[in-house]
Amino acid sequence: MSRHPQHSRPTPRQAVAAAEFLAGQEITHTECRRCGSGISGIDGRYACGHCGWVNHWSEGHTVLPPEDQDPDA
Repeated sequence: MSRHPQHSRPTPRQAVAAAEFLAGQEITHTECRRCGSGISGIDGRYACGHCGWVNHWSEGHTVLPPEDQDPDA
């Protein structure tokens, strides 16, 4: 048994969907408001790995999908 997870290759359709999604994302950088560490996020949404601070979702630079279109809901 391998300690490394086995990953399947994405289908061409999945690869296109992933590329389209990623093309619309922007990596952003700021300073953690709690501990001052330099952190990076996606579209202005941040989570600090040092102290656990997370900014509110509404502070992001883009509109989030409605619940019925959110694949993680």
